[in-house]
Amino acid sequence: MTAATATTADTFRPALHYAARNTWLNDPNGLIFHDGVYHLYYQNNPLDNVWGNMSWGHATSPDLITWTEHPVAISCDEDEDIFSGSIVFDRDNTSGFGTDSAPPLVAVYTSAFKPGSAHHGVQAQSLAYSRDGGYTWTKHSANPVLNRGSAEFRDPKVIRYTGNTGSYWVMVAVEATDFQVVLYKSEDLKSWELLSTFGPANATGGVWECPDLFLLPVDGDPENLKWVLTVNLNPGGPNNGSAGQYFVGDFDGTTFTSATTVTDGLQDPARLGEYQWLDWGRDYYAAVSFSDAPSNRRLMIAWMNNWEYANQIPTSPWRSPMSLVREISLTTIEGEPRLAQQVAGDLTAWADPAATLRLETVDIVEGQHVLDGAAGSVQRIQVTILQGTADEFGLVVRGGETQGTRIGIRPAEGRIFVDRRHSGQRDFHESFASIDSAPIRTLDGSYQLTIYVDRCSVEVFAQGGQVTLTELIFPSATSTDVSLYAIGGAATAKDLRVTGYA
Repeated sequence: MTAATATTADTFRPALHYAARNTWLNDPNGLIFHDGVYHLYYQNNPLDNVWGNMSWGHATSPDLITWTEHPVAISCDEDEDIFSGSIVFDRDNTSGFGTDSAPPLVAVYTSAFKPGSAHHGVQAQSLAYSRDGGYTWTKHSANPVLNRGSAEFRDPKVIRYTGNTGSYWVMVAVEATDFQVVLYKSEDLKSWELLSTFGPANATGGVWECPDLFLLPVDGDPENLKWVLTVNLNPGGPNNGSAGQYFVGDFDGTTFTSATTVTDGLQDPARLGEYQWLDWGRDYYAAVSFSDAPSNRRLMIAWMNNWEYANQIPTSPWRSPMSLVREISLTTIEGEPRLAQQVAGDLTAWADPAATLRLETVDIVEGQHVLDGAAGSVQRIQVTILQGTADEFGLVVRGGETQGTRIGIRPAEGRIFVDRRHSGQRDFHESFASIDSAPIRTLDGSYQLTIYVDRCSVEVFAQGGQVTLTELIFPSATSTDVSLYAIGGAATAKDLRVTGYA
């Protein structure tokens, strides 16, 4: 839950997702779990609710659901905007910014230098440090620490690597317009040595941004580990606009080698659907993961918006929410390791017993059928649908007299889609009304869906999180119906659970 609550004048403020109180936000930055607290930093305009004056906003949470907004952490100034980056806990004080008994947090961020600066027109990597657990920050006096003289070098994610080649810091950043991930090595976070580059590969329809690199077990087997490299791009997503892709492979401390590359070099537009996407919806961008999460969990969050219409969405005074935090894992699908995602936070305490519906079996005949007792604007819907004879079937959420967001499956096409052409307000931008789809495989003739509905969004997790679609919607406050529907025949819904949240 966010610190602010919805009011009559702010019907779109999310209940389950983080949004700043009264300003603009975009990419998540500096994600870390430290001293029992999750820290979410993010691109923030502290002066307005559109992009500009880029600084790092800050929020904390004990549970990934309840967020408290704090003052701006790292502010822009007359020389630089503060673009995306990451935070590490420098346990051994390799940077010298702390002491052996009180090691610091170190932020590695992109300085986007302004006119008048000695580095005008350059994007380079800089440092800031915190000695109070991440609440106040001091910029390093010798910034920038890594300057390639490039105007498009940004978004450093720093990890600690330990392997046959030793133990040291590794930075993954991007040369955005070259569609390249660049990898660097450092002993002290101040001096950096180039290791290698990766790319172009797979999707290159827009600039590459916000990379991440991490290790995951395949099917939970600690003896079978694979490295995952994620790269966001804008535009060029599978359903237009902003999106994130990933590669699975190996990293030997110097070079990342992908085992899932479909096209080397610039993308083949005809093969866009073959690439591996973090999310197939229109509104899941700049996804990165938390450092030092408990129990080695890999937790990821994204900006829930799309650069095609980001500055125009009809929210005020705030603009843009974050996605729900997801735990990601690698699972074998048709012989290949693929990411699966589940919501990470425990929403049990927020459930409203009076807004809960359970149905064991519902026969879905031709047409659309409102479910009595299922209405709500903040809820989780879980259902398994058996195909039957229908050509298309699914649910409509946030429904009203003329509104509704359709989440449907067309088995013959092997596609799942979200149709927001009638989801509510949509005329603020010509590209917002859309039908966005993803490939889906049947599981013994059934389709398992978990759908999180909030006041301005839907997040769809299909087949145990093997496929996800994230979409903003802006319905009327009175559009709260949930319906089942079938076209061209009948289907059956099993184990339907609707949980409302207070």
